[in-house]
Amino acid sequence: ISSLSYIGKQSVKLEKQKTTQTVALFTRTVTMQCLKKVVRRHKWRVNNKSDQCQTPLPVEEIIQCAEAYIGKEMTYCSFGRNCEHFVKKLRYGEGVSDQVSAT
Repeated sequence: ISSLSYIGKQSVKLEKQKTTQTVALFTRTVTMQCLKKVVRRHKWRVNNKSDQCQTPLPVEEIIQCAEAYIGKEMTYCSFGRNCEHFVKKLRYGEGVSDQVSAT
């Protein structure tokens, strides 16, 4: 996901803390790039830990869904619509984030 553009703020209710916080909203454009170009010399790893409790969709379906997003603008928010939500929606059909749920 690239092309970050600020579009405003959103109030988000944090269930565990029972508070509301205002977070920035952005739009991002989905692009397809070679992994080596994105990570360059940085370390990276595949994290499919959710496969233990969720069944991944068939690879062909994941690829087809991902390709349908290329070139589209998406709203991005660190709570609720982040990159983890995006990839889990592609892989499992449901966009949830362990990072956000743990806060």
